[in-house]
Amino acid sequence: MTQKKLWIAFALVVGLSFAVLLYFGTQIYQQAPPVPQKVTNEGGELLFTGNDIKDGQNIWQSIGGQEIGTVWGHGAYVAPDWTADYLHREAQYLLSKWSQADYGKEFNTLSSADRASMESRLQEFLRVNTYDKATGTLTISSERYEAFLHNKEHYAGLFMDDPALDKLRADYAIAKNTIKSEERMEKMVQFFFWASWACVTERPGSDVTYTHNWPPDEQIGNVPTSDLVLWTGFSIIMLLLGIGIMIFVQARTRQEETLRPMEDPLMNQTITPSMWAVKKYFWIVNLLILVQVLLGVITAHYGVEGDGFYGIDIAKFIPYSITRTWHIQLAIFWIATAWLATGLYIAPSLSGKDPKFQKLGVNLLFIALLIVVAGSLIGQWFGVMQRLDLVNNFWFGHQGYEYVDLGRFWQILLVVGLFLWLALMIRPILPIIKKGTSEKGLLILFLISCAAIALFYGAGLMWGRTTNLAVAEYWRWWVVHLWVEGFFEVFATVVAAFLFTRMGLLGIKSATNNVLFATVIFLTGGILGTFHHLYFTGTPTAVMALGATFSALEVVPLVLIGFEAYHNYRMSKATEWLKDYKWPIYFLLSVSFWNFLGAGIFGFIINPPIALYYMQGLNTTPVHGHAALFGVYGMLGIGLILFVLRSMYRRRKWNDKLISFTFWTLNIGLLLMVVLSLLPVGLMQTVASVKEGMWYARSAEFMQQPLVSVFKWLRILGDTIFAIGTLTLFWFVYTLTLKKNKQ
Repeated sequence: MTQKKLWIAFALVVGLSFAVLLYFGTQIYQQAPPVPQKVTNEGGELLFTGNDIKDGQNIWQSIGGQEIGTVWGHGAYVAPDWTADYLHREAQYLLSKWSQADYGKEFNTLSSADRASMESRLQEFLRVNTYDKATGTLTISSERYEAFLHNKEHYAGLFMDDPALDKLRADYAIAKNTIKSEERMEKMVQFFFWASWACVTERPGSDVTYTHNWPPDEQIGNVPTSDLVLWTGFSIIMLLLGIGIMIFVQARTRQEETLRPMEDPLMNQTITPSMWAVKKYFWIVNLLILVQVLLGVITAHYGVEGDGFYGIDIAKFIPYSITRTWHIQLAIFWIATAWLATGLYIAPSLSGKDPKFQKLGVNLLFIALLIVVAGSLIGQWFGVMQRLDLVNNFWFGHQGYEYVDLGRFWQILLVVGLFLWLALMIRPILPIIKKGTSEKGLLILFLISCAAIALFYGAGLMWGRTTNLAVAEYWRWWVVHLWVEGFFEVFATVVAAFLFTRMGLLGIKSATNNVLFATVIFLTGGILGTFHHLYFTGTPTAVMALGATFSALEVVPLVLIGFEAYHNYRMSKATEWLKDYKWPIYFLLSVSFWNFLGAGIFGFIINPPIALYYMQGLNTTPVHGHAALFGVYGMLGIGLILFVLRSMYRRRKWNDKLISFTFWTLNIGLLLMVVLSLLPVGLMQTVASVKEGMWYARSAEFMQQPLVSVFKWLRILGDTIFAIGTLTLFWFVYTLTLKKNKQ
């Protein structure tokens, strides 16, 4: 396929995919579970308002939101899914009340026939839609309001300071007095009510709930829909078809032009002042990795000791919701910083000179990144500790959405910083593009990926403080999937190809064509694959159909990872001087491994609708998250840093034993962390979810079982090995860049 045709294919894939993505975004706006203007009883008495529900959502966000349990399956994994938990408690209250009234005994002591009859009554009672669109009024019965008050009492005790719930609070890693006022507590439970109501209430004219019958709970009638089964089957067919086509096309079109220069083209490359200024970015990256891993250790320990750290009462100062927030956010920060720094190094290297004020721009961006990192972390602490009102929390505190927790003010600063970075990338590259050299196509693609990184983080500005949760989730996944999982991938592919061309190992033409081809294939499934995150977030059925189909196609390019890994390995052996680049290339090889295992296998395990129906919000998700985020993007970030450092310190002998030890401890530690702990716990939870329901799979009763606890503790082995790897990485970078050595 010619380069022109590849560019046309690229434009068509991007244009059509985003047209579909945006169209169904409008459908989500129109068909999202409605937030009623008022909730009344059957007599018309006002119980609470839509503003109370929205305030309750803000309060839930202020304490950490998705970092303290989940809602609709999205969030953290120690505490319950509050929608599943609320529904189960509501159901048990009603069944107990009716059983005592009708039979004079507890529900569990009834005959199977009587229990079945009672459960049928419960389903009819809960699933009927009593929302009046014309008046914006949701009418609920007095019995359902009683259940609400019953649940409110439980949650008030849990989130405040009821001594009777100390054990449960510790099991869920919820700090005492997380909520500090009765008024805030009531509003947050009102939000829980609404989110749970959407899970069990059938859409108008349908027998399926707003969340496609999620969470699974047969007692309330939440069972898999026919659409779930249908589109799961279709997704598997598309996967097999896509793999077949992919292999055929790849075999016919793959162009490899491996060259063997006798000496390193980078040996005598000019290193400009702005390129040297990038070095401090790598110091910060290494510091952030260490802090992130330390926070990960504390966060993981909260799963077995929810009120402290080996007897030290740290929860009152740094609760689980904070440690997890910082752990995830720092991962995004250091990975993004490593990639941004690599770009800042590469761009001026093309011409060997800096545009005017380039070094100043690099230094200003560095300061801006420090401000965003420090400011957002501090703001999140103040938010979670309830030191901010709801408006200030939204702007400067904790937004409560996983991966985009930072307050809106810090979000805006980060967007400004990303566009400053984009400008610093464009200025040295644009003159070279204008010259029309052979590198033009690859450089254009490089700038497109840079622009996408700057632009698509901006999707995080598309929701407001009171936006419907279904709509906010739509835009949040633009950031998490399209930014982190999508255009980061494109950037990575382009940068890797570009590095090999600069080293004289790949021809420009074949590199450009291969990158274009890989980008087209990846984005074909990657853009619309965003929808697989939205199956159960109050979206129309078409979203599930598209998500199932295209998320299956996301896996297709990954079957060729082995070819790519072999190709990189072969290039590493192409000539003698490449031994100096052994470890940067080995980190790229590990990216291929984790791309296949973490993004491919572990990703596809949870992607099909029927699988995700039972797995959403279980430990199978962090299996994919850890293996993909650190395994792919983290390892790539480290690999890029090593490439740059090899170029900077070309004549300095590396400590190969130290970096070898780092490589193997990071990879082995991550693998053990996943297979010895997260995966077994996730699979056990899945069985519980299928048999009993999501509420049970996430309950303290299940998660505190001795066998589950054993698997939790086994994580220490992988975590320790991994942590040692981060320490040796830090030492390697320190000795190379700061310690006085002879060069």
